[in-house]
Amino acid sequence: MPSRDFKRTDRVSAELRRELGTLVHAAVRDHGLPSCSVSDVEVTRDLDWATVWVTALLPEQSKDVVKTLNELAGEFRRSLSRSMRLRRVPELRFKYDDSVDKGERIDQLLRENPAPDADHQD
Repeated sequence: MPSRDFKRTDRVSAELRRELGTLVHAAVRDHGLPSCSVSDVEVTRDLDWATVWVTALLPEQSKDVVKTLNELAGEFRRSLSRSMRLRRVPELRFKYDDSVDKGERIDQLLRENPAPDADHQD
C-alpha cells in the first residue's frame, strides 16, 4: 500500500484554516473586533478538537479578541457544518499566536544592538 504524504488531520486543518479565515474576517467586521487573522489550525487525531491560532494587529487587545472568538465558536462551528463535508465538525478553541510578536521583538532588539561587523578587523 503506498504511503500517504498528507494525513487526514492535515487536510482537515488546511480546510478549517481557509474557512475560519473567512468567518473570522466577517466576525471582525460584524462585531467590531480589533483586526485579527487565523494563522494556523491544529486538529487532534480523533478530529474532536481544533485549536485555532490567531494573531491580532494590536497585540495588547489579543485577550479581548480571543475571548470574543471563543464566545462565537459555536456559531462558527454551525456555519462550518453547513459549508464543510465532515460528519462532525471539531469543537473549536481559539488561542493567541504570539510568534509574530516575538519575531518583531527579536527584530527590534537586533536593530537596536547590531552585531559587530565580522569583516571589520581592528
